[in-house]
Amino acid sequence: MDRVILHSDCNSFYASVECLYRLEIRDKPVAVGGDVEQRHGIILAKNQIAKRYHIQTGEALWQARQKCPDLVIVPPDFPKYERFSRLTRRIYLDYTDLVEPFGLDECWLDVTGDANGRDGMEIAREISGRIKYELGITVSIGVSFNKIFAKLGSDYKKPDAVTRIGRSDYKKIAWPLPASDLLYVGSATKRKLERYGIHTIGDLAGTPERALRGWFGKWGEVLYTFANGLDQSPVAQYDNQPTIKSIGNSTTAPRDLANNEDVKIILYVLADSIARRLREQGFKGRTICIGVRDNQLFGFTRQHTLGSYTNITSEIAVAGLDLFRRHYRWYKPIRSIGISITDLVPDAVPSQANLYCDEKERERRERLDQTVDWLKNRFGTYAIQPAVLLTDRQLSGFDPKKDHTIHPVGYF
Repeated sequence: MDRVILHSDCNSFYASVECLYRLEIRDKPVAVGGDVEQRHGIILAKNQIAKRYHIQTGEALWQARQKCPDLVIVPPDFPKYERFSRLTRRIYLDYTDLVEPFGLDECWLDVTGDANGRDGMEIAREISGRIKYELGITVSIGVSFNKIFAKLGSDYKKPDAVTRIGRSDYKKIAWPLPASDLLYVGSATKRKLERYGIHTIGDLAGTPERALRGWFGKWGEVLYTFANGLDQSPVAQYDNQPTIKSIGNSTTAPRDLANNEDVKIILYVLADSIARRLREQGFKGRTICIGVRDNQLFGFTRQHTLGSYTNITSEIAVAGLDLFRRHYRWYKPIRSIGISITDLVPDAVPSQANLYCDEKERERRERLDQTVDWLKNRFGTYAIQPAVLLTDRQLSGFDPKKDHTIHPVGYF
């Protein structure tokens, strides 16, 4: 018997929640973003009215204003969004304990073998109605036999819709869609697929697995599995205590970054925020990831695994800067940049000494960071800073730890 999997996606989540609290902007184009005056931030979410102006999530605030001069931009209020996220999950948990979050606004549900004999479409419509009535926001829900096609279904028709992609009709519904509609087929993968003449999910499904493996390595097997409806990954049981998989920050610079020194300043500010949060929450990490977007909105990510687990500010900053220098060629100025650390472990876990590092010097830097944390907690983030941040106050004058962005949970 096929599983019955739902994927529920809150429509324009951040913007929808803001419109609930601000009745005067409900009928206006609304976006949630950062500091307009400082050109600090990007569009995180927009309502349906703003979408008519072709405003894109991820674009700079000033670009969105060029498209829609009357756009109302409100600052993000993450505690408010977390509260509504918890409320939606309480509703999902009335139907199953197999509820797997995918960020704040999305969840998979496995409702196979419903105790009341309802099919997936009945449950999806009931959930949709309850969320609209009880919370005042809408969801789009996909119903399918696996997680990948369920998510494809929730994206298929928006807003406030329920779409079923079954085993009998997935080729008709899913295969004509662009390959980029498939989960984790980003811009870089899309361009590579197009070079091989693969434009749709159906094209991808019909490509021999051996060929995809040759082009993409193990990731090619995943693409083949996703496109052919063969994904068997389970929906995880809901755990009310969220697992922290990564800690990161990103920012849109107040001006385009023109050289490595500009990037160094931004990365040091971001690395300081990440390292402080690691230490506060009792973690160390080992895999550093950077994300870069130029002023034409072309972006890429790169990652590197360190030899030792760390929560030392300077080590995270240096690793991020090294990644950047190795992979960016300065064809265009940079609009935004981010850095995160994954592969987290509790900081109390014993770590193996690295023969290629001065462990005494690392211990000294750890103590120094702890002292700096105490000073910043008492006197503010700007009480003490490395000299590099004093060379350009325009670039370094922001506090990502205070205004951190919540990042989606990964699928894998």
